[in-house]
Amino acid sequence: MQEETVQPQNEKSLEELLAEAQARLEQQRDSMMRAVADAENARKRALAEATSSQKYALERFAEGLLPVMDSLEAAQKTGDISGVELTLKQLRSALEKSSVREIDPKAGERFDPHRHQAMAAVEAQGEPNTIVSVMQKGYSLHDRVLRPALVTVAKSKSDPISDRDLN
Repeated sequence: MQEETVQPQNEKSLEELLAEAQARLEQQRDSMMRAVADAENARKRALAEATSSQKYALERFAEGLLPVMDSLEAAQKTGDISGVELTLKQLRSALEKSSVREIDPKAGERFDPHRHQAMAAVEAQGEPNTIVSVMQKGYSLHDRVLRPALVTVAKSKSDPISDRDLN
């Protein structure tokens, strides 16, 4: 008789263990599903934020240019030339606030192919590969060149003997 009472207790104990294991499994499955859903939601939020950032990346820059546009329109209506100077100052300020910097090399400065574009090479008194004149300023955004400065570069004066030899 003692065996009969022991056996149902063992079976019940196994059933309890199985039920507890199944409950834990269900709990872990539920936790995993929540974690997967949270990760998916975070991915969707990050994607939406990235899309929004790209779409509105120029918002501050555009806001800075609106007063420049207003000034240009006002100067155009009134024919006021002095307003153009003020507008140019506003435009420079808006560009500076957006980290757009001028590339305006001075005569005699060394030619830098990363920041300058040589449009012509002329014989000049200065050292070869130095800037003689600037045709158009360049601009950079942080450390990236938006447009190189268009420059004329000095080349060494030709030797008259070598010029005759070329003909």
